[in-house]
Amino acid sequence: MKILTKISAFIFILSVFFACETDEDTLYSLDYITAPTNVLAVFDITQDNSGLVSITPNAEGAQLFTIDFGDGSETETYQPGDVAEHVYAEGIYSVKIIAASINDKTTEFVQELNVTFKAPENLEVNITNDTQNPRIVSVTATADFATVFEVYFGDVDDEEPTMLMPGETVSHTYEAPGDYDVRIIAKSAGAATTEYTETVNVPEAADPVNLPVDFESFTINYAFENFGGTTSSAIDNPDASGINTSDKVAQSVKAAGAEIWAGSFLTLESPIDFSSNTTFKVKVWSPKAGATVKLKVENLTDGNIGFEVDATTTVAGEWEELTFDFSAIDQANEYQKVVIFFDFGNNGDDSTYYFDDIKLVPASIPVFSSIQDFEGAAPTFTVFGNIANVEVIDNPDATGENTTAKVAQLTKTAGSETWAGAFFQTSSALDLDTYSMIKVKTWSPKAGVVVKLKLENADASITHEVDLNTTTANAWEELTYDFSQAPVADYVTVVIFFDFGNVGDDSVYYYDEIGLANEGGSSTAPLSLEDFEGTAPVFTNFDGGNASVIDNPDASGINTSSKVGQMIKDGGQTWGGAYFSLENPMDFATYKKVKMKVWSNKVGAKVLFKVENKDDSSVNYEVELTTTLANAWEELSYDYSGVDATKSYHNIVLIFDNGTTGDGSADFTYYFDDIELTN
Repeated sequence: MKILTKISAFIFILSVFFACETDEDTLYSLDYITAPTNVLAVFDITQDNSGLVSITPNAEGAQLFTIDFGDGSETETYQPGDVAEHVYAEGIYSVKIIAASINDKTTEFVQELNVTFKAPENLEVNITNDTQNPRIVSVTATADFATVFEVYFGDVDDEEPTMLMPGETVSHTYEAPGDYDVRIIAKSAGAATTEYTETVNVPEAADPVNLPVDFESFTINYAFENFGGTTSSAIDNPDASGINTSDKVAQSVKAAGAEIWAGSFLTLESPIDFSSNTTFKVKVWSPKAGATVKLKVENLTDGNIGFEVDATTTVAGEWEELTFDFSAIDQANEYQKVVIFFDFGNNGDDSTYYFDDIKLVPASIPVFSSIQDFEGAAPTFTVFGNIANVEVIDNPDATGENTTAKVAQLTKTAGSETWAGAFFQTSSALDLDTYSMIKVKTWSPKAGVVVKLKLENADASITHEVDLNTTTANAWEELTYDFSQAPVADYVTVVIFFDFGNVGDDSVYYYDEIGLANEGGSSTAPLSLEDFEGTAPVFTNFDGGNASVIDNPDASGINTSSKVGQMIKDGGQTWGGAYFSLENPMDFATYKKVKMKVWSNKVGAKVLFKVENKDDSSVNYEVELTTTLANAWEELSYDYSGVDATKSYHNIVLIFDNGTTGDGSADFTYYFDDIELTN
């Protein structure tokens, strides 16, 4: 039988080889296949004094297993799924299992095996609940003369035992809270066994809910109250992609025929503090674009005291973050319930929605929040790994990405450890609730070196690190580290490692402008092009567009400034609009985006933003976006990364409701403000 098995494996390898050779466009080498991982084996022993042991090897990516039984007998080969049986005399053996991939790359696993015919004695068992997820229970066991242990976790009928070797740990996740009898049976090669039973408690989630809500805790009781035909619960993230790769999210199912106002709410431990932060952000996943998502807060005991804001989904089948402006809320009242409604205004149709990361943030969040720029009092650096002290010095190369006066210098001394680096501590915890990224400007004498950035809490019990590579030599560049997956903690220590993984060679590195950011955030401050607060620009109207500067007719939400631009679209062409000229050309070498606040009385109006050369209108670049709010200010962000930055652009051309003919009425009146360049 083993000869046939080997022949089958050989034929399989040959078939792969020839299949690859017959098509030059397909993969012709197996070098890309890595060695097997997670090599393990399940051991069991027959309790009849025969010394018969069964061994079931397992590994990821293994095509063949070779077992050295450790007693001087010949090695044997097995395929995945095979069970090896071997008879041992009494003794202690080191069993070696070699897992081989299809291209003969190997990984070894060694397990000590104690074969004795004596009954196990002095059985000691340790059963623990996981501190983060109490539903995970782990078991370890030791006993004199024990070969293997059988573990029964006690939550299913006719349970098959989990095999446990001495010195190992096995874990089990319980589906529901309760008391369970965990039974451990110590087995040797003899007929007698020794048992131990302990009742373990799997507790109910009981901790209260507080903002921000991320559904990641196993101890918080996310007890949704549902109404109108909607059912919400915390589940595993079904689409861990895009802006939301977290493990847990909330699911909201709006059943067929559910009320137009069906929804769910969570009750918080204490009233919401709106004194500093007045904007809610929620990540949502909707099967349809254009669905109204209503977010409401209510008083704990009086449902008549509440405040609600609507937002509209703009994409289908992917995550997006919606923003809800609560700045107009009456802060004299208390609000302790957070209510969410999906597809508000329509009856349910069995659609499933997901939401996550409910957080309250400032009404206006800077795209970049500095942690350390080394321009004031220098922080206290602590170095490790045998490198020289870090110093704050005059910028030795004040060009390109970094023209600031002061920077930090780190010299990776010759012979210093591969993990050498330095850290400093911040005066307060980093705000990773509001920001998901950290940016650092670096200067390296060589491209391709690993720059590791690590955050730690005060006692370094919780850490998170991210690696990036430099892409240029002898020039400043800005590295953006994604810390969205960092565990929740108060991080106060910033650690940096240059050329991580390599021994020091006296190379000198510089770093500067360390700060928190969100997607697209940059340490380069936005550049205002026009805010309409000073001398009004001279508009040139065309084909039915009529632009002017007026008093802000709706000083609320994200725009409470005094003056704004107004565009009235009279009868004319569908592309009717206006343009004005700037004194200086736009700096698209530094900035890659244009932002503009707009107010429209309709959702879905196309707003075209175009830049032109002042002397040659054929030199231009345009981007079109669509409004997502009605009768409220929102900020549109235009991606100008594709513009030819070598050209000169002075003219800004605006077309509202592009593709539709206006009639000069209020239905075709729009407002715009705060045009700026940003990253």
